[in-house]
Amino acid sequence: MASSVNPTVRRRRLGQELRRLRELKGMTAEEVAERLLVSQSKISRLENGRRSISQRDVRDLCGVYEVEDQRIVDSLMQMAKDSRQQGWWHAFGDIPYSVYIGLETDAESLRTYEPQIITGLLQTRSYAEALIQGALPETSVADVEKRVQVRIRRQERISADHNPLRLWVVLDESSLRRVVGGKQVMREQLEYVAEMSQLPHITVQVLPFDVGAHPGINGQYSILEFADTADSSVVYIEGVTSDLYLEKAPDVQKYTVMYEHLRAQALNVEQSRQRIEDVAKEYAR
Repeated sequence: MASSVNPTVRRRRLGQELRRLRELKGMTAEEVAERLLVSQSKISRLENGRRSISQRDVRDLCGVYEVEDQRIVDSLMQMAKDSRQQGWWHAFGDIPYSVYIGLETDAESLRTYEPQIITGLLQTRSYAEALIQGALPETSVADVEKRVQVRIRRQERISADHNPLRLWVVLDESSLRRVVGGKQVMREQLEYVAEMSQLPHITVQVLPFDVGAHPGINGQYSILEFADTADSSVVYIEGVTSDLYLEKAPDVQKYTVMYEHLRAQALNVEQSRQRIEDVAKEYAR
């Protein structure tokens, strides 16, 4: 059964605390790995929250770092226990971007740039089905349906009555023009985006073709921010076989500045909604 505890966030917070303890001790990841007779990559994966952390791992690391306060050890051990619970997404089986879902589930705000498609949180079921089938032509019908269900479940964050996810989306105009699933599907999809863009916590801007070259020319990315100040912002870049997560302050700052330029070059909110509605009408002809 899925738990209300977010295991992804627990792993991330625990990893940050373990990194802090290592740095306070003045040790490198390589030195810790040598002491514990494990690989340096294991220590790195534990600290970046991409790997499950056992209570034994925590105990061994606290021993290396000579943590004498048992309350700290107990707290870290509890976090390790929580990090091994299952989030709601585990009920759907193996999801390739489960780490991202965990972060998105706990995020306070999300800024995303989409150069090719409508962003997942604003997709209709018909559009999502057609998109997944087209992007993954060898995927079974059952797996397509599972992915669609996960996408629809993720959208509960923006429709929640209490503390919904604050979403800011910059869509390249090509995402409006790329016909996914046929004209009827596209018309319904764009009408839905226009409707959702009127909610106070959702902002949608369109980056028109005539802007030319721009800071997002290299592709899609998202910036997740969290309410807890202990959680640093994360830049997420989706890949075909693996995803990239950037958490270092200089990297996050670079992508944040890029996003500000995209927002400045895009049509304003009212112009964007009008452009989306106009293109939707074209699909109705």
